[in-house]
Amino acid sequence: MTTSSPPAHLDKTVASWLDLPKEERVERIRSPRWIGYPKAKAVLARLEDLLVWPRSHRMPNALIVGDTNNGKTMLIQRFRSLHPAHDNPEGEGVRVPVLVIQAPPTPDEGRFYNSILELLFAPYKPNDRVDKKLAQVLKLLRYVDMRMLVIDEIHHILAGNLNRQRGFLNVIKYLGNELKVPIVGVGTKDAFRAIQTDPQLANRFEPALLPRWAFDTDFQRLLASFERMLPLAEPSALHDTSLATKLFSLSEGYLGELSTLLTHAAVAAVENGQERIDAKTLESVSWTPPSERRRQAERVL
Repeated sequence: MTTSSPPAHLDKTVASWLDLPKEERVERIRSPRWIGYPKAKAVLARLEDLLVWPRSHRMPNALIVGDTNNGKTMLIQRFRSLHPAHDNPEGEGVRVPVLVIQAPPTPDEGRFYNSILELLFAPYKPNDRVDKKLAQVLKLLRYVDMRMLVIDEIHHILAGNLNRQRGFLNVIKYLGNELKVPIVGVGTKDAFRAIQTDPQLANRFEPALLPRWAFDTDFQRLLASFERMLPLAEPSALHDTSLATKLFSLSEGYLGELSTLLTHAAVAAVENGQERIDAKTLESVSWTPPSERRRQAERVL
């Protein structure tokens, strides 16, 4: 498909994808995309502030909280991509300004250190004492000049008994104090409960909420932003009230659900040659809203 001038409903770069073969265009549609909506930009700005915070014995931290599948992980991946690991011009090795690690399924100090060492491709012995792994982790994180530690799925702390929860929180506090870096926790609303079990940590972690979307003008602006990023030759007018209402109902206000739904619909629009998303396209993807999927699972179980 050749275009004489970029369609007004598309971002300029996305418009150039219209000339790609259908298979490549579908691949672009299915690739992760960043939509910089206002709340996400505000959280990113806060993370930027923390990244350049002067080192001190009491560093500020942040707790990014939101429902499952509502854009938390995409946000921290975006932040990490803005601050990638890079060569150290003054020495050997690399610098890793932002380290993103997933909390272990249970609050296990040893497994947490293992994950950090594996992420940085450091050799270690799984059966080594925990204190030896801790010393290796501290030495390595100083070596790569880490400036921020991000712990995703931090609500996993609650999967252990109270003593193990407290122990793991002490690990987080110790790493922050020793390395003098901000720590960012990312998780569901249960993350609040996890951090609140340690009053000292609770005072240091400033919450940043990513709530489910409401059906309002902000949601319609979000849909307009999505439309600019989907390489379809014809405008869909996703923000129009009738279509926006349907999209909100199907996604139930979850950003991840909306993104996946629009991806399926855009692929269908390319494959059937319609080149736009409308109510008929949404019906063709046979989408089940998340609450109904949960009810179906409960009936099976």
